[in-house]
Amino acid sequence: MAKKNGNIIAIITMVFLFGMISFVTNLAAPLGNIWKMQPQIAGSNTLGMMGNMMNFLAYAIMGIPAGNMLKKMGYKKTILAAIAVGFVGVLVQFLSGKVASFPGNFIVYLTGAFICGFCVCMLNTVVNPALKILGGARSNQYIQIGGSFNSLMGTLTPMFVGALIGQLSAQTIISDVNPLLYIAMGVFALAFVILLFVNLEDPKAEGSSTVESPWKFRHFILGIVAVFIYVGVEVGIPGTLNFYLSDPESGAGMNPATAASIAGFVAGTYWFLMLVGRLISSLISGKVSSRAQLSCVSSVAFLLVLVAMFVSPATRASMPAFTGSGFEMVDVPLSALLLVLCGLCTSVMWGTIFDLAVEGLGAATEKASGIFMAMVVGGGILPLIQNFVADKVDYMPSYWVIICGLAYIIFFALLGSRIKKA
Repeated sequence: MAKKNGNIIAIITMVFLFGMISFVTNLAAPLGNIWKMQPQIAGSNTLGMMGNMMNFLAYAIMGIPAGNMLKKMGYKKTILAAIAVGFVGVLVQFLSGKVASFPGNFIVYLTGAFICGFCVCMLNTVVNPALKILGGARSNQYIQIGGSFNSLMGTLTPMFVGALIGQLSAQTIISDVNPLLYIAMGVFALAFVILLFVNLEDPKAEGSSTVESPWKFRHFILGIVAVFIYVGVEVGIPGTLNFYLSDPESGAGMNPATAASIAGFVAGTYWFLMLVGRLISSLISGKVSSRAQLSCVSSVAFLLVLVAMFVSPATRASMPAFTGSGFEMVDVPLSALLLVLCGLCTSVMWGTIFDLAVEGLGAATEKASGIFMAMVVGGGILPLIQNFVADKVDYMPSYWVIICGLAYIIFFALLGSRIKKA
């Protein structure tokens, strides 16, 4: 009974940390909206996405070391170290608003985003293998529950930033969102204190103590490529959509006075649908396999993005959003609604890809998790490539990057996830 209660506490702790990961990660794209409006950046989508890039670049550097840290220090010490790093990262982003001149303030901001990336990488390295081991046969279900809380925080973050910004202009600066940064630092400080007193024992994987290299497994190698692409798809869809709707010259037909607020809430709706999708997946994962779920959602997302790219901006749809003065139904391009609906599809991809990629790895799961986390750098690289295309061509053609990514995920779901030795 004591072990069962300990597992419940540990699972609740992991779910809570899933939310913190999203809170930090989803600050990057809406804050990038502020930076791209600065006169020195002159509306560059590529530079606006640099904060997101720095956040995810940290995964490439810290992914494998985080796995080693988890093995040497244990789960609790790794979590506490990650939270402390996260507090420092948010503090540095806050301090970027105190630096008067460009490019100094932008460099400080990017440094803070990079430090926050170390935090979320370390947390991700902990929560996924912990839930995989603690959950046993129900591991994917627990990962989806954690993902639901992750999506809730992902929903609220861009909405809060959009509401604080109001009308986006060259006069909008990073200090305008200080209330949210204060909340972030407060959450980290409170979480550190609470978790300091939680008795969190390291979960142990059952089975053979012999650790094989995860690189020996073909499905794992294809799986880490899939997660590299998936995180880029997940971030690129709403991040570029936020830029598209906020840009008065994009042809989206939005009112410049309310475009930033509406864009933040539309992007937030994408993350809300990820929450809905993960709740649904948590209910059906015991009955529907990870392979079946991933095959279905990746195919639907492929079709939604493809249609969104070719539908005319003059074709409109209504969505609920905050306009700066209150909530109301707003007119947006139909393509925006179709891209938002992709949130239902991307919602289950993380859990299902991870579940399929580490299936059969046994005691090598912890080492595999570190490698898995390093590949999350795709969330910085693919959106950067996508927004480079948007700068050179246009916003909608940039979604060809997303189409190519979804095509690979379909391949992994149908064929690449079959367990074979490399």
